[in-house]
Amino acid sequence: MGVSVKRSLILVLTVLLVVFCFAGIAAASSKDTLLIGKGTEALGMDPQDLTDTPSEEVCHSIYEGLVSFDEEMKIQPRLATSWDISEDGKTWTFHLREGVTFHSGTPFNAEAVKKNFDRILSGKYKRSSLYAPIVDSVEVKDEYTVVFNLKTSFGAFLNILSHTAGLILDPKGVDENRDFVRNPSGTGAFMLDEWLQGDYIALKAYDKYWGGKPKLKKVIFKTIPEDSARAMMMETGEIDVAEQVPPQDVARLKESKKIDMRIGPSVMVQFLALNCQDEILKDVKVRQAIFMAIDREAICKNIMMGFATPVNSMVAPLVNGYSEVEGLPYNPEKAKALLAEAGWKDSNGDGILEKDGKTLHVKLLTHGRNTPALKIPEAVQAYLSKIGMDAKMAVMDWGTFLAETRKPVEENTSQVIYYGWSPSTGDADWVYRPLTLSDQWVPNGANRTFYANKEVDEAVMMGFSSVDQEVRRQAYARAQTIMNEEVPWVPIYTRSNLTAVNRGVHDIMLIPLDFVKVTNTTYKD
Repeated sequence: MGVSVKRSLILVLTVLLVVFCFAGIAAASSKDTLLIGKGTEALGMDPQDLTDTPSEEVCHSIYEGLVSFDEEMKIQPRLATSWDISEDGKTWTFHLREGVTFHSGTPFNAEAVKKNFDRILSGKYKRSSLYAPIVDSVEVKDEYTVVFNLKTSFGAFLNILSHTAGLILDPKGVDENRDFVRNPSGTGAFMLDEWLQGDYIALKAYDKYWGGKPKLKKVIFKTIPEDSARAMMMETGEIDVAEQVPPQDVARLKESKKIDMRIGPSVMVQFLALNCQDEILKDVKVRQAIFMAIDREAICKNIMMGFATPVNSMVAPLVNGYSEVEGLPYNPEKAKALLAEAGWKDSNGDGILEKDGKTLHVKLLTHGRNTPALKIPEAVQAYLSKIGMDAKMAVMDWGTFLAETRKPVEENTSQVIYYGWSPSTGDADWVYRPLTLSDQWVPNGANRTFYANKEVDEAVMMGFSSVDQEVRRQAYARAQTIMNEEVPWVPIYTRSNLTAVNRGVHDIMLIPLDFVKVTNTTYKD
């Protein structure tokens, strides 16, 4: 039996197994039940203590924040109906929606908001670091007015309130020290019904939802790790929504009269991070050569099949604070010349350059978390080979990858790292501050390049502190322009958000953070 036949048989058996295991809940599928196929399972439902997108998606059906993102990443009122800002940008007053209750029946009010932010500011939760540098205190002005006192003016404050960590937990549960990871309670349109770990999370409608009784009675998030299995189950009608559709399956799904293939933007940017303290990569000419050796247009066209766009920035166009800036062009001949200027030569004719008795060898780290995760670095490896650089690829599981790349500089042997970053606040601050500041080197921050530039630091902090959005945009543009010359990162592309939806499903929101919102979703012929 050939390899391709074996693989096809394995896929068919996988789909059959998933369908068989799913039969119990699939049988209950009706026009009031929505079945969503996800690639990765949610890990928990405490919005202040999670960092994974699958968990965030489930949380946004259970909880709500003061404000929230729409499909264009614009900030909309939610539990707050309006807000005022002091002249110095340090005092934010929110006027709250009345007549809202949590799933326990507890009323939503200013005390509930204060209790939530006192909890996250305690520093005990994974997302505490999002608010601790910014929020000084939260005060109750009256039953439906709450005041945030900031340590400094901060131009992206509404963005971090729109973040999953800003979702409001039931204060009764906070008082009881409830385990929100498995026992959530919010003000959202849905509440937890059942969680069969490793299989699915089922939510049921909250009939007393302030926005009106949900049209759906149940929403089920089904874990289907195999990309092609999700696509096949979409075709057979076993699921109503398939997230993260592989590019190679899009054309086939678009042909179905029963499927609406949604192609939307994402805020995720994929890039190479270059260790600026590495013996080889500390030479800026070597880093510039890497940038110019890679044909990003070809990667987007041939590997991503047109469902990606090359970028010259660490932030996607949809992100607040984005500016179009110039990058280095694809020019392999110029890349070779830069390496020659840096002293690298092919003295023995084997195609690999040498200098001072050492070959131009770098380690290219990646992880197997998603389908293109291997194809892109394989292409990078081939491009670098053409300019005389030997890139050895190391593929790690997600946990090992994070541990390896988060080691302190004196222990870190990373050289070239392929991964992506999605600013879940929807703002450039949550890219440039953690990734580029000189005081954010891992493991204390997320700067895996060990890059340091005082001018970049100043520009990024100007973007952080200003409440003038044009000032912020120009500051980030200045920082990115400098970095495109010094190349601690090589931005490659921002990909499309590919989601297949049954044509009977209406008013489902595709959020560019790679998840859906189903608050107002209906299911009809």
